This record gives sequence, structure tokens and C-alpha cells, in this order.
Amino acid sequence: MIKQFPIQQFLDENGKILNKDIRSQITTELVKNFYQHCVRIRTFDRKAISLQRQGRIGTYAPFEGQEAAQVGSALALQQDDWLFPTYRDHGAAMTFGHSLRNILLFWNGRNEGCIPPEGKKIFPPAIPIATQIPHAAGAAYAEKRKGTKNAAIVYFGDGATSEGDFHEGINFASVMKAPVVLFNQNNGYAISVPINKQMSSQTIAQKALAYDIPGVRIDGNDIFVVYFETLKALERARQGQGPTLIEAVTWRYGAHTTADDPSKYRDQTESQQRRHTMDPLLRIEHFMKNEGMYDEHWINEIEEAAQAEIDLAVQEMEEFPVANPADIFDHVFAEPTWGIQKQKEEYLRLLEVNP
Repeated sequence: MIKQFPIQQFLDENGKILNKDIRSQITTELVKNFYQHCVRIRTFDRKAISLQRQGRIGTYAPFEGQEAAQVGSALALQQDDWLFPTYRDHGAAMTFGHSLRNILLFWNGRNEGCIPPEGKKIFPPAIPIATQIPHAAGAAYAEKRKGTKNAAIVYFGDGATSEGDFHEGINFASVMKAPVVLFNQNNGYAISVPINKQMSSQTIAQKALAYDIPGVRIDGNDIFVVYFETLKALERARQGQGPTLIEAVTWRYGAHTTADDPSKYRDQTESQQRRHTMDPLLRIEHFMKNEGMYDEHWINEIEEAAQAEIDLAVQEMEEFPVANPADIFDHVFAEPTWGIQKQKEEYLRLLEVNP
């Protein structure tokens, strides 16, 4: 299956173009746009980890190392498309136009964090594994029924492909030819379980065979192949040809969440080695230097701009009142059931004893 689903790569680790057919489509403007978004979301990710360590937000799911997969795929979307993220895809959501303040509010326990800007079809981050996949298939099918050319992209990790929701969602999308791209970020671990202990399949892309849809396996740290293959899959969807499963093979440098210690199940020296060889931002930098696009002054400017934007978002987030614990009970049903009401009362009494 690895031979049938080889990892496609357009840009190697040294910044050399391997696919000559796409060279004419790679403009300086496109490359700088890639790089600026990657810098922006990496800066956000590092800031969010710092905020969590200071007790200013709750448990946080970092994504550093997966910037190319998230930015390249999100930039392939059109304005009226749908984006269905997991709890680790706020980089993609930011790239597609989500509010930084609201993303921070989400990690600070406020419901407002699930609300995208007006006109943006960004679903609330899915905490349960794979539940967003049937949602995305349904939204995409609704767009088809309405006669639009809008498509959806849904993100999920390798662990999600072992869940029933993955198979139900992909089966529905296949049968209905729903215009959805199923974008898997395979970072090798479902929390602490390595992929070889989770499935016998040699690839995730091969799971497309069971549903008679295209399966593509790509280098998730190569933003060029991510962008162009996602564009291709979205165009196929818009033409009524149905879904595509993309497996982006990538790596997460840090912990599953800030409540996790990855050193207990993963050799962290591998992460350090990958920073020097496979880092998605470093690869773009190599390309820019090779092509005479590298501008240190411009890079300093975008880094400062990203930091200023994020600092402002943090300030706006912290101006909100502290989240009310009762909210998690009050917004389950229009009228609280007796069971929910009982849980709420017990929990609030517990908080009185242990504030």
C-alpha cells in the first residue's frame, strides 16, 4: 500500500522544487503569503502555551510543526466554503479568518470562542474525536442540494480514523458525492498511542479505497504540495465529483496538550532533529533564499506585526469577565432537564466548598 500511496512532495527539505509543473504557479506573492501566515500562527501557538503556563487560559492543544498542513489547506478555500476544525486546528481557523480574540476566549472557557466572524462558516472546534466528520459531510451535501459551488474541508488526526464517525461520515460523503475534502493530519500519535499500535493499515490514504474515492498521501510539512493538492481536491468537489481523502504526514513538536508529558511515550530528541531538517517554515526560508526572495527586513516586520496583533487579542480576551461555570449546564437544552439541573446544583455546591 505504501507503493500505491507514496508520499507526494513538491518542495524538498533544502527548498528545491521537485515538481516542475507547478513552478510557474509559484509567485513571490504566494510564497510570502504562505510564510506570513505560518509565522503568524506559530507566534500565536507559542504565546498561547505561555498564557496557559501563567494560568491566563485553560488547557491548550499546541500545533507547532503542523503549520504547513494547516495554512496550505486553509488558503486553498474560497470565501463561502466551510471549515470544520478539531481542537488543534485553530491555525487553520485563523488563516481562514477567525477572530484571534475569540479563539483565545474558547481556550479561556467562554462560549463566545465558538462564534466565528460574520459571514465565516467555521464550525466550533470538535473536542470529541471525529464527530465533526459527519457534520462536514452533511453541510457539504446541503450545499450540493442548494445548487452552490461551495465546498467543505474537515480536519482530523490519525486517531480519528479509528472512530466510527470517520467511517460513517466518509461513507455518507461518498454515497452522496458531497463536496467535502477530508483532511487528515497524521502526526504519528493519537495522544500517547503511536500509529503502528493503533491500526494495521500502512497508510491512512488507503482507507479511501473502501469508499471508492481518491486517497492522496502528501508531505504535510511541504506547504506547496498541501496547497496545490487541496486546491485540486476542492475543485473536484465543486465539479460534483465528490470527496477526497488527503493524508498529510506531519509532526507535532510538543505535547498533545499542555496537560500532557510527551517524554513518557515519545523520544523527544526526534522532535529536535526534525526542527533542523523538516520544519515547514525552515523549508520555505530555504526556497526563498534559493530564489532570491528572502528579505530579512520584511521577515522582522511580519514577526513584529504578528506579535502586536496577538498581544492586542490577548488584551481583548482578558477584558472579558471570568467565565461562569453554570454556562456549561445552561446551554445544553432550551429548557434544562431534571438531570442537568441536578448536576448543575451539585457542581455549584462543590465550587462553594472548593472555590
